[in-house]
Amino acid sequence: MTTVVEQDGIPKWHGFMSALLQALSDGHSRTRSELVKQAMDIVGLTEEQRAVQLDSGSLKAKGRVGWAISHLIAATALARPDNALYVITDVGRQLLLRYPEGLAQAQLREIEAYRQHRAEVRAARREISTTPEADVLDEDADPIDAIEAAIERIKAEAGTELVQRLRESDPAFFEQAVVDLLLRMGYGGAEQRGRRIGGSGDGGVDGVIDQDALGLDRIYVQAKRYADGNTVGRETIQAFVGALHGVGASRGVFITTSTFTSGARQYAENVPSRIILIDSARLVALMIKYRVGVQVKQSYDVVELDEDFFE
Repeated sequence: MTTVVEQDGIPKWHGFMSALLQALSDGHSRTRSELVKQAMDIVGLTEEQRAVQLDSGSLKAKGRVGWAISHLIAATALARPDNALYVITDVGRQLLLRYPEGLAQAQLREIEAYRQHRAEVRAARREISTTPEADVLDEDADPIDAIEAAIERIKAEAGTELVQRLRESDPAFFEQAVVDLLLRMGYGGAEQRGRRIGGSGDGGVDGVIDQDALGLDRIYVQAKRYADGNTVGRETIQAFVGALHGVGASRGVFITTSTFTSGARQYAENVPSRIILIDSARLVALMIKYRVGVQVKQSYDVVELDEDFFE
């Protein structure tokens, strides 16, 4: 059986079930933290993979191992002789013997206790849900993954509308928006030293951010509202670099609602001046992250059992 993994190499939650059973197959009990670490060791997760975080800040791999533990307990493959320890059961040993190549949720459904548990979960979900979609959720999916995917979809839809509104906005509005974004990101210090300078006679720059109180260290900004498909080429970036030299600057940020050609990116990487290029995709991601042009509509709390409470 092939374990399903994603681009970051972290298996889905059911990809950790065999590793959990293997970790306990020596007959010794383990604490939850010991069990989680050993399962990750058996799967072969790197330190980088263990450190991958979801948007919520929680650790992705740790959450999936925890979900696998919950399902194995529901299937009576794992047991807790006391609140702080986990052990393998005869059911768990049988699963290891019958499915040496790995486990999926389908194998757990062969166990009556697990089927009963899932039926109780579905009943509880219908009881607390106010939407008909509750009955059609993919039970093989990690609920946290489903939440993250749904949030990403909402962000993508908001991002599409956001970039369209920026393209339709007045040039002065867009220039101020990108200055606001850089200030929200922390540039300009606590005093928010940044301003729009676009307009006639702007010298080829649309905004400036002072990194110190005297304005000795400055970042200059160029903001271009381009339609999708109207890419920013090398010549435009060369002109921006020239404008920077005209004001004695060596650092700049070029932001567009379109994309950059490969020639423009290569030029920006090789020129002595420090030039950061931000295309529409990155612009939208930053505006959403730093809440510029968007606002939080709703917040949801995700709960889990407090293991310390039961110790």
